[in-house]
Amino acid sequence: MSGHSKWSTIKRKKGSNDAKRGKLFTKLIRELTVAAREGGGDEENNPRLRSAIQTARSANMPQSTMDRAVRRGTGEEPGAVYEAGLFEGFGPAGVAVMVETLSDNRNRTVSELRHVFTKFGGNLAENGSVAWMFEQRGLVEVDKSAAEEDELMLAVMDAGAEDIQDGDQVYEVVTSVEGFERVKAALEAQGLNFNQAYLSWMPSNMLEVDAKAADQIIRMLEALDDLDDVQRVFSNFDVGDEQLQQLMEQA
Repeated sequence: MSGHSKWSTIKRKKGSNDAKRGKLFTKLIRELTVAAREGGGDEENNPRLRSAIQTARSANMPQSTMDRAVRRGTGEEPGAVYEAGLFEGFGPAGVAVMVETLSDNRNRTVSELRHVFTKFGGNLAENGSVAWMFEQRGLVEVDKSAAEEDELMLAVMDAGAEDIQDGDQVYEVVTSVEGFERVKAALEAQGLNFNQAYLSWMPSNMLEVDAKAADQIIRMLEALDDLDDVQRVFSNFDVGDEQLQQLMEQA
């Protein structure tokens, strides 16, 4: 089974402030717009849009904001045209990094990504340099308050879930790409709400680093994640729980 993402756990532990919330809304609006553009504005017939709406609702995005984003995607309102990108790179200690973007200006995106990688001693790499270290999987995040682990397992295993991982505040239900929609449907049928559902790049093998390197890696991933054009960041670094706790206390 692919490795658990320490970065997603760290992001949840750090929480969010108003500025971070604003950046999250920017990313969610772009995803809503692109999902509607590619699959139409009817969420019942557009799984990607349905997932984006669920995530936006979990983030307490106003319905009017979601509606405007969808209308931009369907062409009912004017707006920027965003294109998806997937970038690869290496960070401190040689960790592998995958970055998903939605941008209306690829040159700007590449320049900003390269700047962040270089600032932290890493480098933006050629296509194929890093992707072979990852496997694409469906990932559905379910709050621990929404279900017990046994109940969750019963709900999703017959639908094709591959694993349930402890993500600290949430359970992370891992699926194949093919089983992604079936697992989401199974959760909805059981009335189990989920926070986020997306296709994730999960590392095939983790690279353990020391606390000093982990601190630099986390800072770099935060800087990447703060870029407006960046939707999600994935990495294969691992750090011990005790060292991670110390880093979180120092943050």
